[in-house]
Amino acid sequence: MASQIKACQAKGKIITLSLGGATGDSTFTSNAQGEQFADTIWNLFLGGSSSTRPFGTAVLDGIDLDIEGGGSTVGFAAFVNRIRSHANGASKKYYVTAAPQCVFPDANLGPILNSVAFDAVYVQFYNNYCGVQNYDNANVSIYS
Repeated sequence: MASQIKACQAKGKIITLSLGGATGDSTFTSNAQGEQFADTIWNLFLGGSSSTRPFGTAVLDGIDLDIEGGGSTVGFAAFVNRIRSHANGASKKYYVTAAPQCVFPDANLGPILNSVAFDAVYVQFYNNYCGVQNYDNANVSIYS
């Protein structure tokens, strides 16, 4: 997979690792655990080093938080801040993005979005009552 990742990056595509998802209960018990997990992600997938790198020599361009379950926001700001700390002064740009639900404020990502900087936020307008599938407008069909 490393060669495919590098081929996409050579064409200007940004490749991030998405953490979480609809069925994941992603939580930390402390800020220290969030920081430790950031160290692991940095070393396995981003600009760090490890004897175990799932994508070989490919270095991903960042991480995306898609935290949809778990009920606790403890440790996520510390996770993002540690990734940013590692990326500071790196030879390439690393991105931190988030994918909150369109429900506002997002129960899982809202507090994190308010406490640390993100490079981009991709709001999920699906899978919930405020998604476009529930938008009662006859003109929506022309865009789908």
